[in-house]
Amino acid sequence: MIYNMDTLYEAVAAKGPVCVGLDTVADYIPPAERRKAASEAGAILAFNLALIDGTADAAACYKVQIACYEALGLAGLETYAKTLRCIRERGIPVIADIKRGDIADMALRYAAAHFSGDFEADFVTLSPYMGMDSIEPWLSWADKAGKGAFVLMRTSNRGMRDFEYQELKSGGRLYDAVGTKLAELAAGRSGVHGYGVFGAVIGCTEREEAAAIRKKGRNLFFLIPGYGAQGGAAEDAALLLCDGNGGVVNASRSLLRAWMPAAAEEDPDRVNNVRAAEAARRALIEMRDAIRAAAGPAKT
Repeated sequence: MIYNMDTLYEAVAAKGPVCVGLDTVADYIPPAERRKAASEAGAILAFNLALIDGTADAAACYKVQIACYEALGLAGLETYAKTLRCIRERGIPVIADIKRGDIADMALRYAAAHFSGDFEADFVTLSPYMGMDSIEPWLSWADKAGKGAFVLMRTSNRGMRDFEYQELKSGGRLYDAVGTKLAELAAGRSGVHGYGVFGAVIGCTEREEAAAIRKKGRNLFFLIPGYGAQGGAAEDAALLLCDGNGGVVNASRSLLRAWMPAAAEEDPDRVNNVRAAEAARRALIEMRDAIRAAAGPAKT
């Protein structure tokens, strides 16, 4: 079985560890492009397609946050589906950021919805806090189609300490317990590069814990949020990688809005989606090179 985590590892080795987050909202789109679009969903789709065209050669993968599209109703979900399809048709891994966390039959139905059909993606994000029986139903899709998932472990948001940092009577914190369970799960389904089919979401905003988390989770591929707008730096992200691989570092706002500083010095109406994509690519390459310099080159 060739698992998608192997494909993602190889994408990082070839193109670097940057994951482009398409958490696209209308405010991130050049004003002239918004005005000429027939609808907000249409404007977002055109912007996404331009960003994908402009960054596909340098992005290891893309992450599409479903909330940005659900908020626009059926038209938004159509844009979501077309965005996923565009990325997958290019042979680039795509993560559906859906954060599901239900059990039994409902988990199987969610898996069918996001691993096949209109919303098919290569990976999803999952919440583990109903227990491992909210994670295990998704494994059937790993076995039959190579699909993968990233499970929330230690995130990058301000409220992460409310629950993730709770001390356990058995020792350690709640996020440690999640990591232990994921490492056990990963050991039973490893790809050719040694990583389990399900990895972990690990924010890069808490540098002092990064080395210990990476050491404990040697067989876990990481999805690493928190870079850029949330305060994480290249050095922080590098600590969560293994020789430049073993994870992808997500950036959304810093790439989607990369066109804005230059536009502020001229007429914003002169900026189109192509220029926005060019700015995103420059920001992506700068980010990639900074992480590579801090971590060392990815293994091939």
